[in-house]
Amino acid sequence: MTRGRWTALVAVVAFLAGVFVGRVIIPARHSQPSELHALLHHDLKLDANQEARLQQLERDFAERRKSLEAELRADNARLAAAIEAEHANGPKVAAAVDASHRAMGELQKATLAHVFAMRQLLRPDQRAAFDRAVTKSLTTAR
Repeated sequence: MTRGRWTALVAVVAFLAGVFVGRVIIPARHSQPSELHALLHHDLKLDANQEARLQQLERDFAERRKSLEAELRADNARLAAAIEAEHANGPKVAAAVDASHRAMGELQKATLAHVFAMRQLLRPDQRAAFDRAVTKSLTTAR
């Protein structure tokens, strides 16, 4: 496989991973809450301590996500500039794609860390429903 085709393939995979993170794992800000968050806030009957800890986790993650999303937007802008400058899969485009992949990977890792942190605050009897919701969110086509 040539370097250009490899770069294009990697870019497509990165794009799909970004879409996956954006649509499946991270609930949209202005749309209906994700099934996972609805489960946590409504169905699992969290006690006051769990609810307080969940609120703190969500505040912390919102800040981290905002920072990572800004980094990803900046990387995408650099990719657009590199494409405009090179009009090919040149070294600037390849470097920008790599930077974008790193940012997407960090966002996905932070999202997963958030999911696992939420799971940790649950009692054992609540975890099975949470685990089913996580599995469903990762395997249901949107």
